[in-house]
Order: sequence, then C-alpha cells, then structure tokens
Amino acid sequence: MFETNQIYSKLDKLNSLMLEANFWQDKKKSQKVIKEKKLFEELINSYNSSIENIKDLIDLNELAYEEQNTIVQKEILQNIKDLRKEVKKNEIKCFLSNEADSLDCYIEIHAGAGGTESQDWADMLRRMYLKWSDKKNFKSNLISEHRGEEAGIKSATIKIEGDYVFGWLKKESGIHRLVRISPFDSGARRHTSFASVWIYPVVDENINIEILEKDLRIDTYRSSGAGGQHVNTTDSAVRITHLPSKIVVQCQNERSQHKNKETCMNMLKARLYDYEIKKREEENQNTESNKAEIGWGHQIRSYVLQPYQLVKDNRTNYENTSPDKVLDGELDDFLEQSLYKIQ
Repeated sequence: MFETNQIYSKLDKLNSLMLEANFWQDKKKSQKVIKEKKLFEELINSYNSSIENIKDLIDLNELAYEEQNTIVQKEILQNIKDLRKEVKKNEIKCFLSNEADSLDCYIEIHAGAGGTESQDWADMLRRMYLKWSDKKNFKSNLISEHRGEEAGIKSATIKIEGDYVFGWLKKESGIHRLVRISPFDSGARRHTSFASVWIYPVVDENINIEILEKDLRIDTYRSSGAGGQHVNTTDSAVRITHLPSKIVVQCQNERSQHKNKETCMNMLKARLYDYEIKKREEENQNTESNKAEIGWGHQIRSYVLQPYQLVKDNRTNYENTSPDKVLDGELDDFLEQSLYKIQ
C-alpha cells in the first residue's frame, strides 16, 4: 500500500527520469513512466484538495451552527458524504501498489462439469466481466472461445486493457458457483453450476521472461468462431503448450496465423510471469491443481438466484442481495473488499 511520503518520493524519481536526455527515445518505457506519474499526481492533487475541502467545511459548519442555519448544515452533511466517496476512491488506488498491479490482464474462463448448465454459467461470467470493463471505460478483446453444443461456452479468454486492471481483478481467480432454476430444465428444478476464472497480467516488454524453443509444442487448427470463409478453411488458430509447466494457451481471434502465434506467446509469458509472482509472494495455492476440480468446496464466490437472492464472497464474507446488478458488472464492492482483505 502506498503512503503519502512514498508517493512524493516516487514522483521525484519519475520526474528525474523524465529529465534524462534519452528518456523519449524509448516510447513504450516513456509512456509507462508518464502513466505512473499521472496516477501519483492525481492522488496527491486529490489528497490536497480533500484537506482543503475539510477545512472549508469545518469553518462553514461553525458559522452555520452559530446562526442555526439547518439548510446549510444539511448541505454540509451531503458534502461530507461526497468527500468520503472521493477519499475512498483514492484509498483503493493506494492499495494497487504491487509490481504487476498496473498491468492489463487476461481473463480465462472454463465451464465446470455439468454440460449446458455450466457452459451457460461460464458465458454469464464472461458477460459480467465485459460489462464491468465497459462501466470502467476499459478496452476488452476476445482472444479465443470454444462454444458449447447447445448454449454458452466451454472456455474463453478475453483481454482487458485499462489503468490497473490486473490490480483490480487479481483476486477474482478461483471457482464461481451459481444456484438457480435452470432455463434448460423442463421440470423447472434448481441447479448448481460451477465455472473457473483465472486472471493473468499482460507482461510488460520491460519484463524479461525466457522461453526456450525446445520447451514448446505448437499446434495449428481451424478456428471454430465467426470470421467468414477464410477463418473456417485455414488453420489460422494456434495452440502453444509449454512442456515443463504444462501451461496451454491458444488464440483464434486473428485471421493471420502469425498474429495468433504472437498473441499466444504474449499470453504464455503472462502465465509464466504470474506463476513467478505467486511464487515470490509465497502463495501456497497451486493454480493448476485447483483447475482439476471445478466443483463443491472450492468456490470463492456463490451467486444464488433461487430460492433467495444473494451473492456472497466466501473469502471476505461480503454479501450483496442484488445478484442481477452484480451480473450486470457492478463488481466494485467485491473487488474493493478483496483488496482490503489481502493487505
């Protein structure tokens, strides 16, 4: 978590970097520095503005109290509520201080056992994250998908680009459980479905991840998605298996096999980097072993639509009684609670 003195210190270092003679020669590095500098400046400016607003509200409240002006006192209360919301936004930003938090991310979704039910639930989860991305004005892109025979998806990978996306979503990895009256059951019985979500940072080019050619198996196949005659008649889709780690990545969203391979390599770097992050943070949970069982006892969050309405995070115990809004992308409260929890 950033503290005020740390922010000032980081700003000084970034300003020094920007004064270096060759700073603008590396476009990507300079853009990263400018992005980071902008965040810290916004935090400092908002902090100073909040301090001034508090002082003004204290002075105004003393005058209103002396004059018994209840109208002004009510306005002050509303201003205090608005100020608290602004301070909370900045507080959340200060929690996004880990090495990879500022990076974009991949979201990988897999349906659990249960056929159409779980595949439909996986599709609902994908829609939820895309809706959340839209509300944040982030950019999203479908990397690959394998659709179910009747409905939904067996798996999908999407990429989301925006400020501190990985920091926001990093604790969404795990099993998500849905309880509802099935729209696919003619007997209108209640069903429980599971799907897994895995979040990986998009690796910055300044981070060196060594991948040996001999450790890779590269397969090409025909894309099963939309795209017209070209996509359906050429082996443009690419799947890469990293043999030592058994990590598999695939991409089919581009017409060019070369571009799909490039995207796959970037995803593989992200997966390997994510593994190293977890290793350094001494996280005991093994992602790949968890993927083997998408079912009971492993869920991080439950979404109950029937017989009652509730979304509950099993790690933070935070609850929301409006699952429809959550599934429409209103995830911030859950994400914020997760950030507070891991500090």
